[in-house]
Amino acid sequence: MLSIVRSILLQAEEHAEETNDAADLYPHWEELVVGAIAFGILFFLMWKWVLPRVNAILEERRARIQRELEQAEETRRTAERELEEYRKQLAGAREEANRIVEEARRAADQMRADLQQRAEQEAQATVARAQDEIRAERDRVFEELRGEVAQIAVEIAERVVGQAIDESAHQRLIDEYIDELSGNGGRGSG
Repeated sequence: MLSIVRSILLQAEEHAEETNDAADLYPHWEELVVGAIAFGILFFLMWKWVLPRVNAILEERRARIQRELEQAEETRRTAERELEEYRKQLAGAREEANRIVEEARRAADQMRADLQQRAEQEAQATVARAQDEIRAERDRVFEELRGEVAQIAVEIAERVVGQAIDESAHQRLIDEYIDELSGNGGRGSG
């Protein structure tokens, strides 16, 4: 091939001396043949080695882009699933928070009702104790008054009669009279 190119160059030098305007405008048939052969060789080399490599590179690039698109789509689907899961968890957390608040409100209401009931029971117990204490104090005062009234009555009777009266008989009479008064409830004096 190198020899063909040398011969073409030698012929071109020989013909360079002869210049003709019309001949110089159009290529010579030898140049056309050499150009066609060079084009054929170049086309064959491109078709045999370059085009398969370019096709392989383009196919590899297409496959890589396809993989990246598939990965992006999978990433998008994963993100959507995670977003949906997050929304579900958020809704669940809100429901849980509402449930906890409702339970706390119910517990507070129950505690308030229990405290109110306990306070009422304690108030009733205090009132009952106070009433018991009042009854006990009234009974104690009543017994003291009974004793004092009996003593005063005996002393008055001794002064009136001028002699000592049997205290036990007199005490019995006074007790009967006081029992009779307390049995009437003070109805006889009105």
